[in-house]
Amino acid sequence: MSSGCVTIAGEFDWEDKLAVERAFGNGNLSTDGVAARRPERFGLPNYREPAPVRDERPFARQFAALDLGTNNCRLLVARPLGAGFRVVDAFSRIVRLGEGLAATGALSDAAMTRTFDALRICADKIAARKVAAGRYVATEACRRAANCEAFLTRVQAELGLEIEIISSREEARLVVAGCAPLLHQRIPYAIVFDIGGGSTEIVWLRLARGPDGRRSPHILGAVSLPFGVVTLTDRFGGAEVPPATYRLMIAEAAAALVPFERTHRIMRHVLAGRVQMLGSSGTVTTLAGIHLALPRYIRAMVDGSMLTFEQIAVVSEHLAGLDFAGRAANPCIGHERADLVLSGCAVLDAICATWPVGQLRVADRGVREGILLDLMQR
Repeated sequence: MSSGCVTIAGEFDWEDKLAVERAFGNGNLSTDGVAARRPERFGLPNYREPAPVRDERPFARQFAALDLGTNNCRLLVARPLGAGFRVVDAFSRIVRLGEGLAATGALSDAAMTRTFDALRICADKIAARKVAAGRYVATEACRRAANCEAFLTRVQAELGLEIEIISSREEARLVVAGCAPLLHQRIPYAIVFDIGGGSTEIVWLRLARGPDGRRSPHILGAVSLPFGVVTLTDRFGGAEVPPATYRLMIAEAAAALVPFERTHRIMRHVLAGRVQMLGSSGTVTTLAGIHLALPRYIRAMVDGSMLTFEQIAVVSEHLAGLDFAGRAANPCIGHERADLVLSGCAVLDAICATWPVGQLRVADRGVREGILLDLMQR
């Protein structure tokens, strides 16, 4: 992570450019075909999560958004800037809150301890920033766990964080709100998906023109599939994934998509070239980082980039051919996610096969950004 504030829905931050060039050693991005991927060439709002910095405007109202998922605990603190916002602090940690949930129906003591420690850091950051308002939400693991209410009650009592368990529909709405700036204005329909830790959200939407002439997303349908990278890994394994097991995961995900396709008849719009696809998840951002051959994960290079389905297939096949150590050695995966990435690839393969749009936009943003935009528009 680099220091300095960054802007959502604004101009590209030149500090991002310098961070990218430093990561490649000599500032020359022409090697390995990466030059064409400079973030300023995307023409899209880009940002990264910065390290804490001294606020240039200490009296500006600041807002906080926390997303407690099945795999990650994430926080953003930001202040309004134009039609978007400027991030002033952030935190993200893999906590695996939903580990073992599919087998027991409850959060384990170890998972709750990891998560509580991460939430303590979030609470300290929120208190230090003296935020004007915040919204703190939990998703699939807490929707399913029998003991999550008791856990969140303890969090509120000891840390002062009132965390709300949101519905899958609200989760989908927030993902769309957070990713909306990346949608192409001239393509009338979109499939937006988020492959999470405990569930996979699929949203079918139409971009409708408003009074100002700009198109805004209107959700036509949404479905929450009851599996994500943590739950699939718990069931099928992740350290070693034989080809037959990988195919089983793809088949299960593809079968779960059939009713949604049957209801909304999305394929007819795909065949007419009227559909775009946007992926908001660690799976797609990881594949994008690997495709770009980044020496470490660089958000400014990934968020808003494009992946063709052919590129996705090449990277997924490469990862499937590696053992756990090989996947862990990739700087865009690491040891903590090496057993999860193939489960995400299997779900992504099923989505691409069901709706062969041909390419997708990569979004390193989602629920937290949607929350912040909601808070600032009140």
